[in-house]
Amino acid sequence: MKKILIIDDDNNIIKMYLVKLRNSGYEVIYAINGQQGLEMALQNHPDLIVLDLAMPVMDGMAVIKKLREDAWGKTAPVIILTNYDTDDKAIIDIQKTQPSYYLLKTNNTPNEVVEKIDELLKVENKL
Repeated sequence: MKKILIIDDDNNIIKMYLVKLRNSGYEVIYAINGQQGLEMALQNHPDLIVLDLAMPVMDGMAVIKKLREDAWGKTAPVIILTNYDTDDKAIIDIQKTQPSYYLLKTNNTPNEVVEKIDELLKVENKL
């Protein structure tokens, strides 16, 4: 079973994706701030991380930058899923961290996000 770590401070987002991803056959763990999420990622080595940018304690950009400093974290698949629409400078910074996808919550349905996760983890569509 593939393990996904959700790092987001919005309880509604966490609850929604816990249900959606578990129903899709994934093991799901979560963290409610960036520092906790980074620690969980480095301890648990999930197959994929879904990361928000605007969070307390440590923001998502700090999380992914620190993650990329770790031997395991250098290549860990990360989907940035946020409401934070960025300017050109921020996009350049984000590209340097090599996320698998940068998705706006308002522009992507939960089903579309799960499809991206399935694609990254090469999970066959369930009929």
